[in-house]
Amino acid sequence: MERTDLSTPFGLPRAPDASLESGLAQNTLPNVLERLGPFELRLSSSEKELKKIQGLRFKVFYKEGHAIADRLSAILRRDICPFDSVCDHLYVVDTEAKTRHGSKKAKVVGTYRLLRGDIAARHSGFYSQSEFDLAPIIARHPETRLLELGRSCVHSDYRAKRVIELLWRGLWLYAKHHRIDVMIGCASLPTMDAELASGPLATLQRHASLPADWQVTPLAGREANISSLDDAAQDDRLMLANLPPLLKAYLRAGARFSSGAVLDRQFGTIDVFAVMPMSEIDKRYLAHFGADCGLASGEVA
Repeated sequence: MERTDLSTPFGLPRAPDASLESGLAQNTLPNVLERLGPFELRLSSSEKELKKIQGLRFKVFYKEGHAIADRLSAILRRDICPFDSVCDHLYVVDTEAKTRHGSKKAKVVGTYRLLRGDIAARHSGFYSQSEFDLAPIIARHPETRLLELGRSCVHSDYRAKRVIELLWRGLWLYAKHHRIDVMIGCASLPTMDAELASGPLATLQRHASLPADWQVTPLAGREANISSLDDAAQDDRLMLANLPPLLKAYLRAGARFSSGAVLDRQFGTIDVFAVMPMSEIDKRYLAHFGADCGLASGEVA
């Protein structure tokens, strides 16, 4: 049988390598990537920084959300995950945050966890592989450079445009620097109720379903039994408007989603697999987050 070239996302050309043009052609990115007012966008470079990031994740996922902490996380009050040690951690700091006593102390207020495909291949794979069988798409796209996004959150006092903008700018800088073709990850609906999730998931399938060669299946025993994905009576406009902020942002940026969904009992969510090719990111997002992103220049849920 003649071999079909499936190494580029959705049959589109590989995303252009703009790292040389953007001044990012260096061996490593600096610790501070960008500044915006009192906020700094950084890449974690120490265990101390990672502990602060894990502390923010614990506050958002376990104290505000419905995630169930294991014994170690509960004792340390940090979201501990084995994947953290092989990932890069993008985060935003408020450099003018105040302590209870009124003194200034830098505070971690937003974060994203980043895992490149080459790193995943040398260790335990992607985190998403604990929910979905990714082996077929990895085999079909052997030359596609993948970046998994995960563990994204913003402190409840900082869910405003500037912090989220910095995180998205950071994703763009990081992806272009590492010549990423496709960003992937699990996108969540904040419910374990299959009936409540069926409407939004049906809408995503009608408007942003993954093509066949990028579809993945849930691992056995993890499936969310969504029975009404073919219900054409749903009000798509209402369903799209009520999507969680992060999922809505991915959709607007050009992401597409798996037909299968997974129950994430630890975090109390129903997850779908999201694929976002760099070459398909909406041009408005490119202009906003990519065109003028210099290094260290002066409701993600």
